[in-house]
Amino acid sequence: MKSKLTVMGVIGILVACTLPLPASAASFDCERTDLAADEKAICDTRALNDADVKMVTTFDILTSLLAMGTRDALREEQSAWLKRRQACGSDVGCLTTAYAERMKQLTEAFEGLSRPL
Repeated sequence: MKSKLTVMGVIGILVACTLPLPASAASFDCERTDLAADEKAICDTRALNDADVKMVTTFDILTSLLAMGTRDALREEQSAWLKRRQACGSDVGCLTTAYAERMKQLTEAFEGLSRPL
């Protein structure tokens, strides 16, 4: 019996491959001197750093799978989410919640993709 990998399973594998990276693996340069408060908290908190890597990897993969109009809508949602994340400042609890909510949204978007039979 062949085992089936779901889209989320594949993403999980891809994300797992990125987790052993050093703490500066966030989707932005943690070495910059002009980091915003949310970025500094992400760079300084391993769990947030990992959440950022997982979210941006998932976002990038999902973006590549969507049609142009849907892809543009997803990018607009991402921009709005980034503004909400920035509003958290250095509040780790707020940032953790923001990442959890965004991953839920991205996961739902994956589950809504049409798949060939």
